[in-house]
Amino acid sequence: MEFKNTVIVSSVVGAVCMTATAAMAQVGEIPNRNGLNYHGHDMMWGGNQWGGFGMVLGPIFMILLVVGIVAGTIYLLRLFGVTESGGSSQATHDRALALLKERYAKGEIDSTEFTERKKLLAD
Repeated sequence: MEFKNTVIVSSVVGAVCMTATAAMAQVGEIPNRNGLNYHGHDMMWGGNQWGGFGMVLGPIFMILLVVGIVAGTIYLLRLFGVTESGGSSQATHDRALALLKERYAKGEIDSTEFTERKKLLAD
């Protein structure tokens, strides 16, 4: 019985709210329509603000804003060392030396070539 009463009360409250909202939405007069700061209803193509260029420049500015946020995030990540840009030179040198040693161990290169290439890597 209590559930039934709750459903009825919530239905009545919902109907009252919807009726009040509909009554407020049908008000024909906009408050302060003739006020000092009212410039008309033509927000995009009227003679106010940017003279209609807001529809063209708005999306361009939004794209620039997104690109700026992404670039700033990447800059901050690199500044604090979270990401490596292409690998550090020490890591690249170590990898090249490891590959050279591996080729020497497999017998692909002889000791003279190994020494020459190791000397080139050291420079």
